[in-house]
Amino acid sequence: MQKPGCIIFDCDGVLVDSEVIGVRVLLDMASEYGVTMDLQEAVEEFSGIRLKEGIKMLQQKAHSPFPEDFEQAFRKRSYEVFKTEMRPVNGIKTILDSLTMPFCVASSGPLEKMKLNLTITGLLPYFEEGDRIFSGYQINSWKPDPGIFLYAAEQMGFSPAACVVIEDSKAGVIAAQRGGFKVYGYAKPFNGEELRKEGATIFYDMKELLNILHLNNTAVQLP
Repeated sequence: MQKPGCIIFDCDGVLVDSEVIGVRVLLDMASEYGVTMDLQEAVEEFSGIRLKEGIKMLQQKAHSPFPEDFEQAFRKRSYEVFKTEMRPVNGIKTILDSLTMPFCVASSGPLEKMKLNLTITGLLPYFEEGDRIFSGYQINSWKPDPGIFLYAAEQMGFSPAACVVIEDSKAGVIAAQRGGFKVYGYAKPFNGEELRKEGATIFYDMKELLNILHLNNTAVQLP
């Protein structure tokens, strides 16, 4: 393939290692209402979907109704945990330091959450210049709808065909495919084949990305 004109990164699971932390907090809160669910099962089930949908699924398993402010309470509690436990995805800083073309981040999550997580992990400076952080909440569109990727590409000044999307969830891969983007799936052992079936070119180690995208003339050996 030709080198892309622009790279669009998902946030949770691609830039910041947040998904397991967030799901753990969510299950801890839901357990107070009788929900029992395996952490790994929940991570697989909720990967890439909107928080409201995840909460709705848990409510169906609960013995009593969640309070009206359950989502807000989760946001508050998870943000506090993120501040002490959040880490960047292994290898992503080296990738970002090596890129010479435009790139941005596009997520279904709220801007507040994205900026917090990027700040905690030291990644915010890569994206704050030129306002290259895009949220589904800005346009009321969430994956698997392609709207957030189309919006990000438009704001960056590129057509979908000139961009590639880096995703780690089924919903995100479907959204990218629907929008006409070439999509690469940063896969976990449990979802590699699923992402491949949805049309992603999969990889399991972030250190492989520069070589996969042919962004170097020779093979790259990253630490």
